[in-house]
Amino acid sequence: MENFVDYIRVFCKSGHGGAGSKHFMRTKFKALAGPDGGDGGRGGHLILRGNAQLWTLLHLRWYKNVLAENGGNGSGDNCTGHNGKDIVIEVPLGTIVRDEETGEVEAEVLRDGEEIIFMPGGQGGRGNAYFKSPTNQAPEYAQPGQPGLEGWKVLELKVLADVGLVGFPNAGKSTLLSSITAARPKIANYAFTTLTPQLGMVPYRDDRSFCMADLPGIIEGAHEGKGLGHRFLRHIERNAVLLFVIPADSTDHKKEFDILLNELEQFNPELLDKQFLIAISKSDMLDEELKEAISAELPADVPHVFISAVTQTGLQELKDILWDALSVEAAQNRAPMDTSEEDDEEASDEDFTEA
Repeated sequence: MENFVDYIRVFCKSGHGGAGSKHFMRTKFKALAGPDGGDGGRGGHLILRGNAQLWTLLHLRWYKNVLAENGGNGSGDNCTGHNGKDIVIEVPLGTIVRDEETGEVEAEVLRDGEEIIFMPGGQGGRGNAYFKSPTNQAPEYAQPGQPGLEGWKVLELKVLADVGLVGFPNAGKSTLLSSITAARPKIANYAFTTLTPQLGMVPYRDDRSFCMADLPGIIEGAHEGKGLGHRFLRHIERNAVLLFVIPADSTDHKKEFDILLNELEQFNPELLDKQFLIAISKSDMLDEELKEAISAELPADVPHVFISAVTQTGLQELKDILWDALSVEAAQNRAPMDTSEEDDEEASDEDFTEA
């Protein structure tokens, strides 16, 4: 994962449209037989395409300028100029494009094979043949092509995972991921062992599964740039459910949860709308009395479970709780189908206009 890149800054420019032609047909017996100037070609688009086989933006690191081809000019005999060649940029799922100057999100790719034109090329200009009319049979003008778009863009990858592991460094997140998935993250007894997001598929009952992400540890002040800062906090925005991993040997379990929650709120208050679960890791060192004492500390409205990757205790219970939470999230996000003919007609008109 040393080659994991989730942030790229690049200068992008779509193609200019070709100019229309001001041309008149010439025949053997008539020097000016009428306008026949063709239209200019469209400038090349810049297109994002989702690729499920990619997991990083590393392949774009060395491309500082992405320039699409200009459209060709129109010519006589009503010949239309060629369209500029489009540039397709393949990106991993979960990539967004943001305008560097305004900060506005211009595109977001979430599905494999999905293509989004985030910078359209300029339209080609009309040739003088287009402007011919009964009252103007020899128009002496044609349109120039429209300019393309240009500017610095930021491509950000936000990891797509169903469950995100949130916790302080060395809380046991990587150990948990390696215990219930085939992922093999680096595990060591020092802070910030995990420096990049690690993904793993969690097998569940009846051949079902869900994706879990081990995110680099958060420390107090992360939203201000401390530790690894908010470089990886943005990945949490993609997770449907957040699993807070708090070690059993923590001095204050409630305070640790509150600190983590505050860092998320300071980074993006909308993160508080997600479903939260708490896993008390390394619980093999606890007896029933200590478990009851810790349970009394934790928030009553947040489900919790005691787990141990060493003894495999509580892992199936954790999977059950996570699956139930994901099922609730999926049901809430399932939009009702709209069968209104009027709405369908309006949507069709909008699509036609944009096309």
